[in-house]
Amino acid sequence: MKLGILALQGSFHEHISLLKKLDVETIQIKLPEQLNEIDGLIIPGGESTTILQLLEKYKFNLKEFNKAIFGTCAGCIVLAELGLIDVKIERNAYGCQLYSFVDDVLLENGDKVRGVFIRAPKIINLNDEIEILGKHNEDPVLVKQNNIMVATFHPELTKETKVHELFLGMIKEN
Repeated sequence: MKLGILALQGSFHEHISLLKKLDVETIQIKLPEQLNEIDGLIIPGGESTTILQLLEKYKFNLKEFNKAIFGTCAGCIVLAELGLIDVKIERNAYGCQLYSFVDDVLLENGDKVRGVFIRAPKIINLNDEIEILGKHNEDPVLVKQNNIMVATFHPELTKETKVHELFLGMIKEN
């Protein structure tokens, strides 16, 4: 399995480091033609507006990428804005950088992982096709629709691999 990490902006190095712990081959995706080389894609946290502008500038068409995609924080916003997952997002829902925090996320299987919420978005509306994979308090923070998974937090900033393992499981299912 070869996993692509969108490397235009954001925390792509952190995803690569975490995936090395799982012995997953990764490639930094900087050009759209590289999408043909991978089995799945991660869009990292960073600045969603910048990521969207760079996707347009370099002519990425993620709507034609029919493989699994995982977006974290800003990546979640990007996937929602592109209409690839049917959720409504409130940007910076917890406040400015000063109000960033780390807290437990309860996964649907009962496991807990640490969630790093940095100027994090919040999922404020989702439809019946969305599967909730994780919650912070009662808020959905890790969800999936078909081959798209999004997290409103940064799992790549912890040493835990459970969230990435969920994504790898999605790729193996397809």
